[in-house]
Amino acid sequence: MKRLTIPAYAAALMLTAAWAHSADAADNWKTNCAACHGADGAGHTKAGRMVRVKDMTDANYQKTFTDDQAAKQIKGGLTDPSGTERMKAFGDKFSDADIAALVAYIRSLQK
Repeated sequence: MKRLTIPAYAAALMLTAAWAHSADAADNWKTNCAACHGADGAGHTKAGRMVRVKDMTDANYQKTFTDDQAAKQIKGGLTDPSGTERMKAFGDKFSDADIAALVAYIRSLQK
């Protein structure tokens, strides 16, 4: 009986940690990203239209970038060829773990 208890406890602990990390990413998205990208990630917001954000719910668009590219953009921001900031950098606000969780959250938005 004890052999089943320890693995079950470990699995529950990992699921709890994953859920907490996911909740943090959702909160970070809502607080820092949704104003432009929209709560659903489609980018149908006034600010999103102004800076021409991409639709993160579009699976075809999501295929155009890697997780590393997404993390780099979240960390360093995005400027267009003229030097105009299109997305501010969040490297000073989020840890690498927070950014990785946001990338995973972004991947979960695709339909």
